[in-house]
Amino acid sequence: MKLMRYGAKGSEKPGLLDDEGQVRDLSRLTPDITAAMLTPDGLRKLAEVDVKALPVVANPGRIAPPYSGMGKFICVGLNYADHAAESGMPVPAEPVLFTKAISALMGCNDPVVLPQGSVKSDWEVELGIVIGATARYVSEGDAMKHVAGYCVVNDISEREYQLERGGTWDKGKGCDTFGPVGPWLVTADEVPDPQNLDMWLEVNGRRFQNGSTRTMIFGVAQLVSYISRFMTLYPGDLISTGTPPGVGMGCKPSPVYLKPGDTMRLSISGLGEQSQTVHAWNPELIDN
Repeated sequence: MKLMRYGAKGSEKPGLLDDEGQVRDLSRLTPDITAAMLTPDGLRKLAEVDVKALPVVANPGRIAPPYSGMGKFICVGLNYADHAAESGMPVPAEPVLFTKAISALMGCNDPVVLPQGSVKSDWEVELGIVIGATARYVSEGDAMKHVAGYCVVNDISEREYQLERGGTWDKGKGCDTFGPVGPWLVTADEVPDPQNLDMWLEVNGRRFQNGSTRTMIFGVAQLVSYISRFMTLYPGDLISTGTPPGVGMGCKPSPVYLKPGDTMRLSISGLGEQSQTVHAWNPELIDN
């Protein structure tokens, strides 16, 4: 299934994408797609729905984050060796973990608003893992049983805040609007091999990133198992798994960073496409 939510902020409706690419309205069955519905039992019940009997949504409008109630937005840094190289950092021996603020979460096509004074905001197309069953000290062999599905994430990052101002990476990662997710949550049964997905990102029509999850250092099962040793993972928690090379910081002969008016497009095979326009600081674009 391709689960999704659509509508204005605060008035989102639940839906799914059918095999013909039409949005179907789920609101007769549930008022929302919540983290609690992403458990194996919850997804099993949704899979039993007669999709053709659901109303078609002719104009869904805004595409919202694909579910509500995300508890944790966990990210993995430097998970592609060639991205580590372009960043001038060593390949990690263990996964590098940090978090994005939940307030960074936004719909896949919502405006990206640069924080005040930002001069080094950057892009990162990433595979997102959505947890569906509570995971605590799980083995790699059992890890995939805890995955509800996958989604596209743009891990937007302010590099000056992240790398030049001391402390952890979090303050360069959690700015408002810096976490576009979606358009869909694609359930795990429709992604037989998450380690074989092509991914790309363009800025103003220029292809900067062109990679594949095949080259991840730590794969999906490894990450779920590893992270579950340090924190309990609950249904709806999202793990963003790192980015391939081609970020603005790594451009030669000089870095390229986002500026107002830029447009990003990004996609992962089978998981849909995002598109965001970059804006100067404007709190109204964040709140509305």
